[in-house]
Amino acid sequence: MTSLATIELNNTFLFKFLKFGVVGFSGLIVDFGVTYLCKEKLKIHKYISSSLGFIVATTTNYTLNRYWTFDNHDPASITQFGKFFMISLVGLFLSNVLIYLLNDKLKWNFYVAKACAIVIISLWNFFANYLYTFSS
Repeated sequence: MTSLATIELNNTFLFKFLKFGVVGFSGLIVDFGVTYLCKEKLKIHKYISSSLGFIVATTTNYTLNRYWTFDNHDPASITQFGKFFMISLVGLFLSNVLIYLLNDKLKWNFYVAKACAIVIISLWNFFANYLYTFSS
């Protein structure tokens, strides 16, 4: 596991961060698409719909980040996916707390609350995966 103090802000790191952002944006589309389909069309509860969107996006994001962002071909992909998924579950919990606070307590629009949560949780996800999941 790499420590936060050893991150070197060079072109390689910044390029990985940019790639992570592109993958994250594609995950945003997947997340919102699945959430919208489940919540609006299938009439599934908003938190279950949001969680399903998050899980589907996490799976696609793992694959894209593993091969494209971090160019990682570690043969222990099951262990690696487990790490990625655990970090994502922490992110899911934090995301749902933020959505609850912004939507239910502050009465923001559900999708605006979800977008804000995604932006904040994306930082958690990048650094946790950079330092733990894909560090070699």
